[in-house]
Amino acid sequence: MKPNVVVTRILPQRAMDMVTAECDTDMNEKDVRYSKKKLMDCVKGKAGMICLLTDEIDTEVVEACQGMKVIANVAVGYNNVAVNAASEKGILVTNTPGVLTETTADLAWSLIMTTARRLVEGDKYLRAGKWKEWGLNLLLGGDVYGKTLGIVGFGRIGKAIARRARGFDMMVLYNDDNRADATVEKDLGASYADMDLLLRESDFVTLHVPLTENTHHLISEQELSMMKPDSYLINTSRGPVVDEAALVAALKDGNIAGAGLDVFEREPQVEKGLLKLDNVVLLPHLGSASVATRTKMATMAVENLLAALKGERPPNVVNPEVMDR
Repeated sequence: MKPNVVVTRILPQRAMDMVTAECDTDMNEKDVRYSKKKLMDCVKGKAGMICLLTDEIDTEVVEACQGMKVIANVAVGYNNVAVNAASEKGILVTNTPGVLTETTADLAWSLIMTTARRLVEGDKYLRAGKWKEWGLNLLLGGDVYGKTLGIVGFGRIGKAIARRARGFDMMVLYNDDNRADATVEKDLGASYADMDLLLRESDFVTLHVPLTENTHHLISEQELSMMKPDSYLINTSRGPVVDEAALVAALKDGNIAGAGLDVFEREPQVEKGLLKLDNVVLLPHLGSASVATRTKMATMAVENLLAALKGERPPNVVNPEVMDR
């Protein structure tokens, strides 16, 4: 008899084929998240769950997961899952690290270039029929080559950002709770800096930290006031890392030149003040949005799920202590 699992959103076909071959699957066939009540109803009696970062698997939902063995999150981060509550109930939680590193780094660099060179403004300007002739002072932006890049969070993605910066002959500063080995610093041309120095010296500040109690509003009024007036803030990590109200004020007052955001504090809601500004580029959380990467993320989640259902150690388990009981 196949185990019964719930899949909270439509997955790429390859991943769906994998899970349906070995499990009886209760799948949300609409590309809209379940309400909390619906989610709690769906998880009852299920052996496992595949969910997305948009699904809030809080303590109440976990409590409804009676008899569940595994929650397989299709994301690197897992702040949407009450991991401690899951561990108390003996439920494994898994994620999909590594696979989206290069894709997300590509997108962060796209935001760096797009924001600095005002490409979205230029596109809108042309489409609106406002471009009449070449102008010496038309939509002047900032240079990227040879500038200073500040990387906050020096994990896989932060290091991938630094590798790309070498092609732009940039000075790279980084800040992280754990300083990288000297060999890594040398290979990537990156220097450790405390947060205040990084903010003061960087022309571009790009964020690559997980969302925790310590990183909530890591960038707020005080931090923004330290940045250069011609600098740019890039966020492809998690929305609540930035205080959006403070960012709106900084952008309006010219305390910084611009920002590029792929994530937001209350997704899918966006601070209304941001929508009115031209000096910010706003994307609907596209960090890992390539066909190959999203497919791989989904198949990794399925592999994690199937391993746990077979009593094996999942390839990417967040709370391995559950298996040691």
